[in-house]
Amino acid sequence: MEDALAAVDYGADALGFVFYPGSPRYILPEKAREITCCLPPFITTIGVFANEAQQKIIDVMKVAGIDVLQLHGDESPEMCAAWHRVIRALRVKDFTDLRPLEEWSKVSAFLLDTFSPGHFGGTGQIFNWDIAVEAKRFGKIILSGGLNPDNIERAIARVAPYAVDVSSGIEEKKGKKDLKKMRLFIERAKAAAGKSS
Repeated sequence: MEDALAAVDYGADALGFVFYPGSPRYILPEKAREITCCLPPFITTIGVFANEAQQKIIDVMKVAGIDVLQLHGDESPEMCAAWHRVIRALRVKDFTDLRPLEEWSKVSAFLLDTFSPGHFGGTGQIFNWDIAVEAKRFGKIILSGGLNPDNIERAIARVAPYAVDVSSGIEEKKGKKDLKKMRLFIERAKAAAGKSS
């Protein structure tokens, strides 16, 4: 709750809730609802899932009060197309990883994260941002992967993404944010986005 309300106060536009049980950032749907019920209007809530059954996703989103779906697993283009607003996450290591983006033309945005064997994200590693620049021809790009207060301005200047996503880069430990880093990240991201537009 403290992290969520601080993020809103500092200017975050969206908050992510991880519903993948294998993540150290996993939150129970009922706990997420306690937070989403306290959020002001116009803050988008994102539900993060990986390889979950469609009905389970529906149930969790309803209980938790989630607006947008973010899929991080091996979900098919057909599954992605079944949702009204969905972010398709892709873990990239080189330009060939962009080939599948054409198949997911119905998604709202692509989140690009760094490939790491055995992980669906949250590794704190950076990938080649030129890949993200190239990916923009397929749709809206949310840049993720190793972002932190020290590199966010360079990242936005280089990629000019639709949005940025951060987790490990502003944590004091997995699942708990460092509020000073969070504030600095949001301030620098907003300032850099103003310069790049």
